[in-house]
Amino acid sequence: MKRNKFHRVDHNSLAWKIYLGYDILMMLIIVVNLLCLIVNAILMSHFADWLSPFLHANELLTTYRNVLHPWVEYSETWFICFLVAEFFTRWFVSIVQKHHQRWFFFPFIHWYEVLAIFPALRFFRLLRAGIIAYRLHELGYQVVPLAWQKTGRFYYNVLMEELSDRVIITAIDGVKQELDTSSTHKQIIHDLVDHHRDMFAHTFAQLLQETLATELRKQHLQIAQGMGSVIEKAIADTPELTQMLRLIPIVGAKIEDQIQHIGKRLGQNVVDGLLQPLTTGSTQHPNPTYQHVAQTISQLNIDNHQLEQLVESVVYETLAAVRKQVKVKQWQHILNATDQN
Repeated sequence: MKRNKFHRVDHNSLAWKIYLGYDILMMLIIVVNLLCLIVNAILMSHFADWLSPFLHANELLTTYRNVLHPWVEYSETWFICFLVAEFFTRWFVSIVQKHHQRWFFFPFIHWYEVLAIFPALRFFRLLRAGIIAYRLHELGYQVVPLAWQKTGRFYYNVLMEELSDRVIITAIDGVKQELDTSSTHKQIIHDLVDHHRDMFAHTFAQLLQETLATELRKQHLQIAQGMGSVIEKAIADTPELTQMLRLIPIVGAKIEDQIQHIGKRLGQNVVDGLLQPLTTGSTQHPNPTYQHVAQTISQLNIDNHQLEQLVESVVYETLAAVRKQVKVKQWQHILNATDQN
């Protein structure tokens, strides 16, 4: 398959400067054309008829409509012919220079220019002017003042935030109403819980490994020593054993001390044996004990009134929290911060 030939453009070449100047010229022509059409539409409207007596401009309005308006119509006709000729010329250039993989791709890629030719779709000309301005901006030419760009981005973000917030709030209200009125909302909640049982088991096992195992490792020595001390004290507080050992002459007291020491070590060893399985593993791979506990808890049957109320409360409060957060107007905070600065 033959590869396309894409030519690198030298930004210091004469051809590049001609293309740049042509883009700037086209953008200015389009903007002037649209401004003329807007002014013409206003002056030819009933609003101008209503406003002109207040401004004492009846004669100026009549002069414009009788003299200048036909010229605006003629200029629009000639401008449409110019756009058609310019479009086919650029299409021919793109075919010769192989700008696209197929010769017929040009009108589809520049669809907004095709639509802008039709009088009813003149507003697409503004899109072309905006694309030219954006292309010049990408090349480092400050066509639109920075303050205008910031203002435009701000109001665009305001519009998008208001639209998205309204959609999200409507969806949340719809879900809440469905849960309030539907007789099957309990089944929906059960399905929701069932769908997340495995995730809950995995997360709970990780939490046990991360918190309980870590804390047991920290307190291992204290727990072992405490258990040994408890058994040692229990042996010492057993009067029957003490009386029996004291009946043995000479070595009775020594045997009693050894039994207490053995009991203390026995308690420590028992604690070591019990805690060792609970302190192994990692957060990514919890030990089998925690996995079994988490899996057992995740399979808990929620066909219980208290559990159902708990789950419903979590769902409703989650929806309320999301709705409250969505209602926060971020653009207002930005505007207040800007005003303060």
